[in-house]
Amino acid sequence: MDIGFERAGFDVVWANDFDRQACETYETNLGSQIVCGDINEYLSSLDQYRGVDLVFGGPPCQGFSVAGKMSPSDERSQLVQSFMKAVDIIRPAAFVMENVKALAKLTKFQLVREDLVRKAQEMGYHVELILLNSREFGVPQNRERMFLIGMLDAQVETRLGDSVDQFKKESPTVRDVIKPLGRAGTDTNCRTCNAKITIAQNPVMRRSPYAGMMFNGQGRPLNPDGQSSTLHASMGGNKTPIVDEDHLYDHAASWVEEYHAHLMSGGKPYPLESSPSRLRRLTVDEAILLNTFPSDYEFVGGTSAMFRQIGNAVPCDLAFAVGSLVRKALDDELDEPIYREQQNLSLAI
Repeated sequence: MDIGFERAGFDVVWANDFDRQACETYETNLGSQIVCGDINEYLSSLDQYRGVDLVFGGPPCQGFSVAGKMSPSDERSQLVQSFMKAVDIIRPAAFVMENVKALAKLTKFQLVREDLVRKAQEMGYHVELILLNSREFGVPQNRERMFLIGMLDAQVETRLGDSVDQFKKESPTVRDVIKPLGRAGTDTNCRTCNAKITIAQNPVMRRSPYAGMMFNGQGRPLNPDGQSSTLHASMGGNKTPIVDEDHLYDHAASWVEEYHAHLMSGGKPYPLESSPSRLRRLTVDEAILLNTFPSDYEFVGGTSAMFRQIGNAVPCDLAFAVGSLVRKALDDELDEPIYREQQNLSLAI
């Protein structure tokens, strides 16, 4: 998010993350304003930033995600409340909280949503909750996320959710993005994932060859001529997406599509170990580009740590769109000296 919000014109003066390797990656690329550790231990010190233009961040989503526990009582789920405590202490001109779609849509999280909105409104914020799909903002990835956005004392004439369309742009395909890297294992695409690909003996079928579960694990094949499925933080093993190299580089007929047609017509699953060598896992270098990180962004840690950091991140181009939306709202709606003088300072939590 910091990459995108800085591109949108915000100067990040303080940032926080709990993941040590993510903090080292941040410092390597973005600066020493990152503080590593539990945000709750730093809340009392944040009053020194009172009145900055923006507080933004993405509290851990695992407790709300359909791929996780989906429990409001999950310890990580409580960090959305920590985020709101930080907002209350800092009283920024605006705040942006990012999380998974489930938090915005599922009935089981309705009380959590209502509590967050109520607290923000009691602080004096005009609040909107919007859902955005990364693929509509130049990101080659089908990744839906919610953004809870608050504007302090704003007389907002246009809803932010209605004005976000101006920042939409066409997304490239998976092929457009990763083919220039070259085949996996070459010098420009060397950080490979060696997790074995085995064929499911009880496949879960869908109409699309790129949905369902034709392979063991949760790593689905990617369609080179479409957008990627959501890249998860659990990549690095059998949850890492699958690429058909011959289809990608040589424009050969897709083995995945042919196998899907075979199963859909009543054919039996192929033997467990019969996956062809042309199928392999997505690489770290490819995942970096699919999440729209700069190509020269340096990640610290081993392969699993790099995949975790990529999967945990909001796509940079989506963050840029949201940051641009909020920056424009601040410039248009809050034309007061305090905002001009502080030159769009922000905190990333």
